[in-house]
Amino acid sequence: MSVLEFLAKLCAVAAGVLLTVITLMTCASVIGRNTTGWTIVGDFELSGSAAGAAIALFLPWCQVRRGNIIVDFFTTGASAATQSRLDRLGALLLAAVMGLMAWRSAIGGINAWNAGSGSMMLAFPEWIVYCGIVPPLVLTALIALVQALRGFGEHSEASL
Repeated sequence: MSVLEFLAKLCAVAAGVLLTVITLMTCASVIGRNTTGWTIVGDFELSGSAAGAAIALFLPWCQVRRGNIIVDFFTTGASAATQSRLDRLGALLLAAVMGLMAWRSAIGGINAWNAGSGSMMLAFPEWIVYCGIVPPLVLTALIALVQALRGFGEHSEASL
């Protein structure tokens, strides 16, 4: 198993665990609110932050599995070589976008750290969320770059 694919799987597992914890927290808050009047303060803030981090954590595995949306309506009649070149170009563009997002998210995290910004109810530090999304964005960019350079064939996926 390749290193990048292994890291992508770890990210996906972490995202699943994070979403499970948030689901359980939300259930506990709703049940408590409707039965005893007790609720978890700031549950919506934590849910929003965790959902954003989980989405970023799922991106590397999605790219490894080529699960991103591909609009092939105009290329169905093209040769396999042309489709492969377009797929590789798409992977290169995705690598560039993910790299840009990782860079700007890192800048945003540094700014949130310097400003000491936090959520409204809990004052949950925003920089923690940025720290959670930058590594999977970088990993997604690396995976897409390798796919752009090596292609998507069985041999190239095994060497990620």
